[in-house]
Amino acid sequence: MSTHAPGASKLRLVISEAGVQPPLARLLAHQRNEEPDVELSLSEAILGRQIEGLLTGLYDVGLATSGEKRSGLTAEPIWREPLALAVPARSPLLAYTHVPLPEVLRYPMVLWDPTACAGIHRQVDCILHDVTDTPIVAERVASSDLMMTLVAAGFGTGLAPAAQIVAHRPLGVVMRPLAGLSPQLITYLLRPKAEADDSLSRFAGRAMHVGAMHLGDLVGESSPDSA
Repeated sequence: MSTHAPGASKLRLVISEAGVQPPLARLLAHQRNEEPDVELSLSEAILGRQIEGLLTGLYDVGLATSGEKRSGLTAEPIWREPLALAVPARSPLLAYTHVPLPEVLRYPMVLWDPTACAGIHRQVDCILHDVTDTPIVAERVASSDLMMTLVAAGFGTGLAPAAQIVAHRPLGVVMRPLAGLSPQLITYLLRPKAEADDSLSRFAGRAMHVGAMHLGDLVGESSPDSA
């Protein structure tokens, strides 16, 4: 995808799993409206290729769910999405309004693929390893759509952004918060440490602004209906 005006400068944005997050649409809309003379080129890549492209100059800036420190790159957290448990409609876990994590680990789980979804995999893995039990892995997936399909089919539960779970409710997926935990998926802005040009600096500022707006939206909202 690109937006272009004659004689425009260019900003090359690469996303990995960050592309599924709702604030991205708001950020792109702000960029188009506020700086239409800058051509925005948007690409998708897995985390490893995204980082390589940023380091070699193939891309100017990236959005990812990994804040891993890399030589030559900065990683700034810009927005957060609540994580919750996706539960099949007939699961015994629905007896809980907030599900204890040790109870979750008694049942199979659909987990994120560690290569295709490295960032969210690492963040979810940290949550699951706060307890001593090892997850029973039913399947590993590279997309939220497939995760929700497998959850709806009864293959297991999954940890995913709450908004994605609620959106798949018609499929037969129910959202439940975790008991005693408020896990969040963090999205990071990745960019080279070298001095940025003006258009990249302004884009980074817009990303931070959108993140602050999104946080305000989350604070102002009631929790999604878990029924």
